[in-house]
Amino acid sequence: MKRTLKDYSLISLKGIAMGAADVVPGVSGGTIAFITGIYEELLETIDSVNLKCFKVLKEQGLKGLWKHINGNFLAALFLGIGISIVSLAKLITYLMEHHAVLLWSFFFGLIISSIYLVGRVIKKWDIAKIIGLILGSAIAYYITILPPMENPDALWYVFLSGALAICAMILPGISGSFILLLLGSYELVLSSIKDLKLSIIAIFAVGCITGLLSFSKLLNWMFKKYHDLTVAILTGFLVGSLNKIWPWKTSLSYRTNSHGESVPFIQENILPQNFEGDNQLWLAIVFALVGLGLIIFIEKFAAKKR
Repeated sequence: MKRTLKDYSLISLKGIAMGAADVVPGVSGGTIAFITGIYEELLETIDSVNLKCFKVLKEQGLKGLWKHINGNFLAALFLGIGISIVSLAKLITYLMEHHAVLLWSFFFGLIISSIYLVGRVIKKWDIAKIIGLILGSAIAYYITILPPMENPDALWYVFLSGALAICAMILPGISGSFILLLLGSYELVLSSIKDLKLSIIAIFAVGCITGLLSFSKLLNWMFKKYHDLTVAILTGFLVGSLNKIWPWKTSLSYRTNSHGESVPFIQENILPQNFEGDNQLWLAIVFALVGLGLIIFIEKFAAKKR
């Protein structure tokens, strides 16, 4: 099917939504890609970037290569992701510092509705898919309770962080930003984007490309061979990730960031009534409902355009 400029504009909007999700530790851009109907095309497109590209380039030139890698789709999508990450980095940082409960509530609602929308892709559940769901939930939950690490800002470590984080970013339910937080690289990467530190950004991007090309092949193969089982596991990832996104937390320990400020290091989920300060319970419920409704709206809007 030949796409129009309007179609590619819509893909860029989906990229903007993916980028916004990827900035927040606990929310995955892969979730947005899945519910907006571009997830499998994204995996197939990334998988097409391989050694065969050299042969296509030699025989068909740049135009043939661009078509082979679905270049228009990639350009439109990553343009949206890039715009979103650069423009929203400061806003998300501010919201996490000053309105954390409401921000997490919004994304909690987002993930709840995503669980339903991703899970309903499976028409018939059986024991294998239920086991996949439980396994995915357990893996994601375990990742959310791992203690974060503080590490040096060595370039090799920035590269490794990019490779690992991008694998999580294309998995619905597992947040690449949270993986960066666990690795101790989240603040460095976010501040580098805000301050345009090109050397850090470049090394991180190379790491992302390396990880993306490697991991997407496995996911693409799983979708082709075991589609429903793979979806069940991904639904489990979403369920397990809810532990990280719970809005009300208490800090068990703190660390000093690069600006000399004391920030939470290890946190624990608590009930709203045990939250120190204003728990904003009713407003948090409203924000959760807005997040829930937004994802359903995005899914229905995307369905009309497919």
